[in-house]
Amino acid sequence: MSVTPSPRRVALLTLGCARNEVDSEELAARLDAGGWQVSTDAEGADVVVVNTCGFVEKAKQDSIETLLAAADTGAKVVAAGCMAERYGRELAESLPEAAAVLSFDDYTDIAGRLDGVLTGEQFTAHTPRDRRELLPITPVQRRSADVVVPGHATVDKHTPAHLRQVLRRRLDAGPVASLKLASGCDRRCSFCAIPSFRGAFVSRDPQELLAEAEWLAKSGVRELVLVSENSTSYGKDLGDPRLLDKLLPQLAAVPGIVRVRASYLQPAETRPGLVEVIAGTPGVAAYYDLSFQHSSEPVLRRMRRFGSTERFLELLDSARRLAPEAGARSNFIVGFPGETRADVDELVRFLTEARLDAIGVFDYSDEDGTEAAGLPGKVREDTVKRRYDRVVSLADELCAQRAEERLDSTVEVLVDSVAGGEIEGRAAHQAPEVDGSTTLVAGEAGVDLAALRPGDLVRARVSGTEGVDLIAVPVEMIDAVPR
Repeated sequence: MSVTPSPRRVALLTLGCARNEVDSEELAARLDAGGWQVSTDAEGADVVVVNTCGFVEKAKQDSIETLLAAADTGAKVVAAGCMAERYGRELAESLPEAAAVLSFDDYTDIAGRLDGVLTGEQFTAHTPRDRRELLPITPVQRRSADVVVPGHATVDKHTPAHLRQVLRRRLDAGPVASLKLASGCDRRCSFCAIPSFRGAFVSRDPQELLAEAEWLAKSGVRELVLVSENSTSYGKDLGDPRLLDKLLPQLAAVPGIVRVRASYLQPAETRPGLVEVIAGTPGVAAYYDLSFQHSSEPVLRRMRRFGSTERFLELLDSARRLAPEAGARSNFIVGFPGETRADVDELVRFLTEARLDAIGVFDYSDEDGTEAAGLPGKVREDTVKRRYDRVVSLADELCAQRAEERLDSTVEVLVDSVAGGEIEGRAAHQAPEVDGSTTLVAGEAGVDLAALRPGDLVRARVSGTEGVDLIAVPVEMIDAVPR
């Protein structure tokens, strides 16, 4: 009598950004094809794969803590993702709890690697290298390079892009999904280590993206969030630097998709044509996720970035002239080497005038391998904290004021969740996770709250605010999810 072997169970735990989430779903598809049962619950798993984040110190610490907690479950633990790629052998030596530390190059045979982990095979962790050096310097020559780029995998490169099998398995059944436009970055911001371990900029084929968007729509996705390290560079290596302008309307036209949102826009590369497409294309959120980082010119130059308070305000102005209710968000670093009180005052002036819907603030810390780590003029730690606290407090106040400006306006809300009598969604100016949300409440007339489902798109009147969050009364169903 034959005995059926027990299924091999793997849990995928994802840390960091939405780009990592897409990478995890590629790994999930590969593991599924390799006979593994995939979940996001470490309980009862034979192997736990932690897709780590290696962006800043806090993210790295979170990754270590997650790896240690996973080891406490009794499962074999594998480190993958950005921190694993960035530190390789050093991480393996300092973290004996991990059965393996994998590189991006291991992703194509992830099922085989986990098979080996389960049987006790010993893996020698990689010695990290600058992944920018793996691809040609000239962007248009990169298409033919045979380099592993997470989130770009295909089953058969010789099959036309629109006919290829989508190598992705969703780990979240919600109505929103990220779609990876590209990976890597060719910019040389002095504070950022990401290009060294993510590599040079590589776009995905637009036909492949459209095919994946259709696949996502068929799985119940209603909103696509376009992610990359730098979305405004999309297409430059495909011979068309304006390719994003053309792709956005095509994605918005995919049956079942009611909203497309572009993220990670570089201000210096955000051309008037792209601003117009985002502001004026039906189905594309009038939303500008702009990576300002600071607004004082001296600080921006030391960061190896371009712009100024006036230039950034002009960019926001141009978007709002086309779409007055457009949303805008950005992140900022305070305490960068050489930053003065005058620089902070200039940043405060910009924030006060910019009317941003969401503001992320980071206190500067040296990052391994970055130019900024070796810059003179380091700001004292207590000064950095004082400036950080000042800017965070101001940001909270300004974003709350911006939300209040939307009182009595009409917004289009995509319902994200219906639970315990509470219906939560997001307006066009609210990206998932990073911005605020909108709670839908009953009014005198309009849409029946009890009938709403995740994925419904409704028109609603803003009746209240709580910080950056909105409270709104649905007045009309725009597009109901198929019942």
